[in-house]
Amino acid sequence: MAYKNFEEYNIKVTESIKNEYRSIIEDIGEDVEREGIVKTPERAAKAMQFLTQGYHLNPEEILRGAMFKEDYDDMVIVKDIELYSLCEHHMLPFFGKAHVAYIPNGYIVGLSKIPRIVDVFSRRLQVQERLTHDILECINSTLQPKGVAVVIEASHMCMMMRGVQKQNSVTTTSGFRGQFEKIETRTEFLRLITADLT
Repeated sequence: MAYKNFEEYNIKVTESIKNEYRSIIEDIGEDVEREGIVKTPERAAKAMQFLTQGYHLNPEEILRGAMFKEDYDDMVIVKDIELYSLCEHHMLPFFGKAHVAYIPNGYIVGLSKIPRIVDVFSRRLQVQERLTHDILECINSTLQPKGVAVVIEASHMCMMMRGVQKQNSVTTTSGFRGQFEKIETRTEFLRLITADLT
């Protein structure tokens, strides 16, 4: 179906998702006409659209819009970036923090753009392994730096609320390209993201 603009598309999608949530609520045995529930399908639809808005954003364009020529070739790290995503297997949240570093190769990028890239890929149905890879490859292919490193630490509600129900488990994933594949550069990065510099 063709839509005149994104606003019209958004209204149609909200209505469609709202109806699906209404059916789910009925199917689990709740009264969809109960005062506390009657607006839940619409609220849930809007929440789901917000939590998956990354599908409608272009991370490469975000980076390219803030690239600046600069003669700087030492490590740049943005650490402790909060992230919130939805596991694609159960659509339950996982959350934690990302640490991202790159070594410029003629260009630097506005620092706020790195957390935005994390958000773009987080706001999709994800697995942590792919999320790590997506962030890494986006920065690597767009900036073409001398090296990129990404480490993500996250807790998964699908492990905490259901299944094995392990409340204190944390999953760590990592990816390295270029100079970060050298042990000395990788070690410096890992030391800096774990050090208390205050």
